Amino acid sequence: MKPALVFLPGLLCDAALFKPQTDGLADVCVPWAADLTRDTSIEAMAARVLREVSAKEFSLAGLSMGGYVAQEMMRQAPDRVQRLALLDTRSRPDEPHETERRRLLMTFAQTERGFTPVTTRLLPLLIHAGRIKEDSLVAVIRAMAEGMGVEAFLRQQQAIMARPDFRPGLGAVQCPTLVICGREDALTPVEFHEEIAALIPGARLEIIEDCGHLCTLERPQEVNALLREWLSTPLP
Repeated sequence: MKPALVFLPGLLCDAALFKPQTDGLADVCVPWAADLTRDTSIEAMAARVLREVSAKEFSLAGLSMGGYVAQEMMRQAPDRVQRLALLDTRSRPDEPHETERRRLLMTFAQTERGFTPVTTRLLPLLIHAGRIKEDSLVAVIRAMAEGMGVEAFLRQQQAIMARPDFRPGLGAVQCPTLVICGREDALTPVEFHEEIAALIPGARLEIIEDCGHLCTLERPQEVNALLREWLSTPLP
């Protein structure tokens, strides 16, 4: 029987963030993307996913904010997670200037009509500089943000700003763990992933070249190859 694979999207993202993976890996897993729009804390998001996922045990892949939720799920129910993949994320909390940037974006989102201005400000942080004018990629990102809506965005930012420092708990992770980062990730740079990989026993770190923060959309073939190999990793 194929293993269940739970995908956890990032800020202002939905299942479309992982469409290249749900399509490309359907022969080796049963994929399911969680909805992380309804709660105001990372702890509540994790608890909701654990309630809603149908499989008792599953592999877990989270990108950016989804990576925070994945780490919290490892704290709440480590016995249910068979494999862990952390993509373009971090374990440390925000620096003060990052929290301030989030607050400014929250205010901006509430005063503008629609998400086009917000997304325009975020795009240079989300994807590789060489792909800013790639219409098909940008259209997917804008559509996810517009579909999310202001209230969900505010809930997610509130949750992100209040998240704990996950680093003290990473040494307890015992399942096969894959850490993936785009080389040019401007939001969660390579050193954050080196830190995660160093703290999780036996974790494997993979850097994808010519790639920004949204690796699943920017470099889907490379990500799919890494996840396919990870899914075949023997369980302890």
